[in-house]
Amino acid sequence: MDYLSKFEELKSKELSLDLTRGKPSSDQLDLSNGLMSSSENDFLYDGVDIRNYGEIKGLDSCRELGAEILGCSKEYVWAGGNSSLSLMSQFLSFLFVEGIGEGPWNSKKRVSVLCPVPGYDRHFNLCEKFGINMIPVSLTGSGPDLEEVKRLIDSDDSIRGMWCVPKYSNPTGEIYSHQTIDGLLEIFSKTKNKTLIFWDNAYAVHDLYDDSSFDDIFAMAKTKGCEDVVIQFGSSSKITFASAGVAFIAMSLNNQNMFLPFYSSLIIGPDKLNQARHVRFFNQVDLKDHMKRHAEIIKPKFDLVINKLKSQNFGKWTKPKGGYFLLFEADKGLAKKIINLASELGLKLTPAGATHPYGLDEEDKFIRIAPTACSLDELDIAMDVFLCCIGLAYEQTQ
Repeated sequence: MDYLSKFEELKSKELSLDLTRGKPSSDQLDLSNGLMSSSENDFLYDGVDIRNYGEIKGLDSCRELGAEILGCSKEYVWAGGNSSLSLMSQFLSFLFVEGIGEGPWNSKKRVSVLCPVPGYDRHFNLCEKFGINMIPVSLTGSGPDLEEVKRLIDSDDSIRGMWCVPKYSNPTGEIYSHQTIDGLLEIFSKTKNKTLIFWDNAYAVHDLYDDSSFDDIFAMAKTKGCEDVVIQFGSSSKITFASAGVAFIAMSLNNQNMFLPFYSSLIIGPDKLNQARHVRFFNQVDLKDHMKRHAEIIKPKFDLVINKLKSQNFGKWTKPKGGYFLLFEADKGLAKKIINLASELGLKLTPAGATHPYGLDEEDKFIRIAPTACSLDELDIAMDVFLCCIGLAYEQTQ
């Protein structure tokens, strides 16, 4: 192919396309329009007047919904506002101000967390805002490299936690194996410092295929006597409405008792009206059936991306079975070039380096693809642009 001629042809079309963020499409959001028609005049729910303050852990029935989504027992789960990132921020604030068993983090000379890479840019942004030092850890295709995790924890006294997106990891799409989860719990149960696993289970029910079984980390931790090391997060933001979902945090009873006084200083009660309408909605709509309808919309987009990538001979890419992202791996030193060329053609991609702490992908080779928000027709054009830019970048480096 004459990539330069194709590039100029596409440039003349003055396109405006965006594959930057993992957002639900309008068709997906429409699946939950029933939320808007739930009975807004029934203000008594779970024996609580949902218009008033209180129920700081969330409505009991919504905590049950959260447990179904996260795949754990309700006793661990609180239901909050609409943002799991807010709950992460609030929990990190608690760790810095009060701590969880060994004093506040702000009394430490240095606080570090392990960050599997390629990873989620918003985790990295949170750490930067809190001044937390980030240490990259390699992913293996079935979760973090356990030998690397153990070596780093054993050799660095400042490590206090680790981010994990265990199912359909952002952006690789990989799933942590049972052996990996068991190994992480084994390591974290024996650290000399209080070291936490931040288990961001954002894609717990976002399967593209029927085989969706996944381990309950709390059940596994309980057998090892280390439930306190796990802090789990999730939300319904990509299940119902991205701007009006319900976020969840899950932790041991011991951790709940320590976190509750701090959390109570931040809020007097969550948005129980929204929690109640979610419960009403899923009393009428089966969660698994609802997610299958999401998959019917998303899977053709993933298939299109993979088939387009198969049609050319450059780089490598992931083939996830769920979640919201694929990852393209170019040759070393080409990611920025490909992204810059795409920008010239009107295609926005996640910035090079966003998959790594501090925006530093030292090999400059990873590009995250978020295909969900646009239509199939738009995605088809976007992938033609992407492939042209890949080909031209490789051609210009030869």
